[in-house]
Amino acid sequence: MPAPATLVPTKLAQQIKSWGKELGFNQVGIAGTDLPKDEARLNRWLADGYHGEMGYMARHGSKRSRPHELVPGTVRVIAARMDYQPVEQRSPNALLDDGRHAYIARYALGGDYHKVLRRRLQQLANRIADVAGPFGYRAFVDSGPVLEKPLARDAGLGWIGKHTNLINQDSGSWFLLGELLTDLPLPVDTPAKDHCGSCTACIDVCPTGAIVAPYLLDARRCISYLTIELRGSIPVEFRRAMGNRIFGCDDCQLICPWNKFARPTCEPAFAPRHGLDDVTMIELFDWSEAEWRQKTAGSAIRRAGYVGWLRNIAVALGNAPSSPTVVQALQARADDPSAVVREHVAWALAQHNVHGDTAA
Repeated sequence: MPAPATLVPTKLAQQIKSWGKELGFNQVGIAGTDLPKDEARLNRWLADGYHGEMGYMARHGSKRSRPHELVPGTVRVIAARMDYQPVEQRSPNALLDDGRHAYIARYALGGDYHKVLRRRLQQLANRIADVAGPFGYRAFVDSGPVLEKPLARDAGLGWIGKHTNLINQDSGSWFLLGELLTDLPLPVDTPAKDHCGSCTACIDVCPTGAIVAPYLLDARRCISYLTIELRGSIPVEFRRAMGNRIFGCDDCQLICPWNKFARPTCEPAFAPRHGLDDVTMIELFDWSEAEWRQKTAGSAIRRAGYVGWLRNIAVALGNAPSSPTVVQALQARADDPSAVVREHVAWALAQHNVHGDTAA
């Protein structure tokens, strides 16, 4: 539906940004829908097979890079970011150095960001409708074929770093993104400029060498992909490099110098739950499926599935300092109903010189 004739787009854009902050977003910007260079880059990435088993990355064709095809009538994208860095019991680096404790990507320690951001986007859309009248829109939070990082870049929220995450000059990269695709003819913001310079810290620190070139990620090597997206067996060549990372990986963000400007979130929904910011792997490995479902309700961790959860912890326990308790925990799962879990448990036991018939 076209906007009312009395609508002043510039004023409405200012109001949208103000309302966004009132609703808990740290920044809101507005972008157009033309992404020809990003579309070409995506197509090359897919052709090279860097998406691995993430077939959904190619499933929607050009709709992923052309918002006006995904949602007909779209002329602008309202992009929003929300900080998620939690206040924690221990520092992330301290956890990574502690082979007995589990490391979970910071965004997954609390409530599911999809629900948090989607609810706020809907509230933002309601406020817009109160002023502009009924209008066309659709909200996305990492939930559809949308090139959210290029759109956020064009909306002025940050630049895409060499690790392929978005970086904001004043806030670092510990934030999540959401979008409203809309038919409102709003003025667009100035795209953010790249400030990575000659820095290669993220490339150098990646445990598995997943950043194969500046601004180019081979997801098949990325620990986030291996522990969350991949179904089945984790390639043996990457298991040692996973260390104690059981869900996702933050190394490229932890090393990024721009994150010295990051501040902990004020959003209660992102506060760590069930002590996941400082918990032993043995404790997590002991969770029954019912307990896992109860404790991961409303959490992004659900995406890995219970089998994936056990598989990942088995690998991490294989990398843990040897002890009778670690071996006992692994042996307790040696006859797990899942062949995938059994395989990774056997591999882990072999790392502690306890060999079985199915060790990889």
